[in-house]
Amino acid sequence: MPAMTHDIEDLRRNSRMYDAAIDEIDGRRIRIGRDWLVDWASCNYLGLDLDEEVIEAVEPQLRRWGTHPSWSRMLGSPRIYPDLEERLGELLGAEDVLLLPTISQIHLGVIPALIGTGTLIMESRAHRTIYDGCVFARGQGATMQRFRSGDLVSLEKLLKEATARPVMVCMDGVNSMTGDVPDLRVYAALCREYDAVLYVDDAHGMGVIGERSPMETSPYGMRGNAIVRHSGETYDNIVLVGGFSKAYSSLLAFLALPTAMKDRLKVAAPTYLYSGPAPVASLATVWAGLDVNEKRGDELRGHLYRLTAKLLGHVRGLGVHTLNVDDTPVVEIPISADFDLIDVSERLWRAGQYVTLAPYPGVPRDEIGFRIQLTAAHTESQVDDLNAVLTSLARDGALRPAIPHQRRPS
Repeated sequence: MPAMTHDIEDLRRNSRMYDAAIDEIDGRRIRIGRDWLVDWASCNYLGLDLDEEVIEAVEPQLRRWGTHPSWSRMLGSPRIYPDLEERLGELLGAEDVLLLPTISQIHLGVIPALIGTGTLIMESRAHRTIYDGCVFARGQGATMQRFRSGDLVSLEKLLKEATARPVMVCMDGVNSMTGDVPDLRVYAALCREYDAVLYVDDAHGMGVIGERSPMETSPYGMRGNAIVRHSGETYDNIVLVGGFSKAYSSLLAFLALPTAMKDRLKVAAPTYLYSGPAPVASLATVWAGLDVNEKRGDELRGHLYRLTAKLLGHVRGLGVHTLNVDDTPVVEIPISADFDLIDVSERLWRAGQYVTLAPYPGVPRDEIGFRIQLTAAHTESQVDDLNAVLTSLARDGALRPAIPHQRRPS
């Protein structure tokens, strides 16, 4: 019997791993009703949501600023905003930084403001929120094209054919589903050759991957300063979008960009002009998270890499397919075509494992399965328990077999 293709409403009604109310947390364990499960669905990659130093930093800023100064950014911002932008610019090695509440708001407000009636060329696997921003820009007169992820020949053809200026290529950094890291250098070189801006959403790379060094604690690199530095690239013709909701466990996002472009967005992007600032608690936790990153970040990333390598090594040893070939802590595991996603999720639940479901049309039909997100707050024994469950699922044929000659990290 072929795997059922569940729509979102079906998952909401029939899967306990969708739209759940979390009753309690204990480290990286969650309680839903009477069941305790290990949480592999949150994206708190560095575990800073549980870090005492970060938690204790909130109250002093609340006492200073209240819960939420409600000026629009156009009118005024708490001093911590420009201080954070300056500090983040140093970490990223960027000319300037603009902070806004969320990446989704950035895409919807900034992509149309930057492109006008020019040409947008979007990677096929780019995050849905990039697609939404591009569609919104198209509604305001922009031309929108798409290229298959990794197909540089098609991308170059579209760049050559683009007549409506300016031109902007929109893509993911670390992919939110596959965990793969694109070779940013080749994309940047193509965009510079054709005078296009490369717009990169590195929501899942920021805080995890960073600049390479002989002193690094893992192949993720050092400092967690995102894909541009990890690739050894400059910011020439590159706009980097990132956020703090993943590795830093805080509601805040940013653009790394030239000062002239930042000034332009301050008068053209509705997200800046009409939205209020992020909550003070979010600003405080980002500031404290940057402190932790300086003191302990590379240690946390080293631990995170070891946990991820333990999981991926086991999965690959089972002969199970995963789209992750770059050893980042985002691991999607497709299920076999003759198994049902909800049934597989129930087996995981009964074994005490809580994951992110990956149904169609959120992923292609041959990638229906589940996603595991590892964090520095997980333990070796928790990975061992998860590996045991995956072994059982693989033995029963529930997991899709590995694709022959699948690329492996060098």
